[in-house]
Amino acid sequence: MKPQLLPRKSPRQARSKALVTAILDATAQVLVERGYAGSSTNLIASRAGVSIGSVYQYFPNKDSLIAALRERHATDLYDTLDAVLTRRNPQSLEEKLSAIVHGWMLAHQLEPDLHRVVEQEFPFFERAHQDQIPIYRTIVERVRQLLEEHREQLLPDNLDLATWMVLQTIESLIHAATTTTPLPVHQPAAIEQQIVEMLTRYLQVVNPR
Repeated sequence: MKPQLLPRKSPRQARSKALVTAILDATAQVLVERGYAGSSTNLIASRAGVSIGSVYQYFPNKDSLIAALRERHATDLYDTLDAVLTRRNPQSLEEKLSAIVHGWMLAHQLEPDLHRVVEQEFPFFERAHQDQIPIYRTIVERVRQLLEEHREQLLPDNLDLATWMVLQTIESLIHAATTTTPLPVHQPAAIEQQIVEMLTRYLQVVNPR
């Protein structure tokens, strides 16, 4: 039987939003310190300084809390990507890929310990569930639109598949660099450059007709 991953309800007022933020922050802290098996809703409530009833008002169980953290990460990722793309205002496809990879790297450096715990220890929320997160679908659509804008420069005809390849390459390599086999602090720029070169060669960018 699959666990209930959706929250009971969404906060609407500033006070309730602050409460949910405190609960999720506490969830992140407890997960990093104790791992999935050592965490519980009682510990999370205690760390957040709220009653267990306040937790259950929004989240039915521990798994729904972790799912909410995954969604918050996706939102942070999108916001970071959007900020980098806006600041850099890239024009060429390679420049856009570079901006996306850089934004992805920045987002994954925010809470690497939490990402490691969630990815490695949360037994139910597999990568397949990413498509159920609206903000993640927005990221997919944005990358596909980017490829569409440069279609005449690309070798792949199937842009849906090309989008999947681009996103999986970025996510897998940056996840490995920031959480699985962390690189020295002076290496992020080098790995970003290598990812962009890899993607550019896969897409086989040519001069536009």
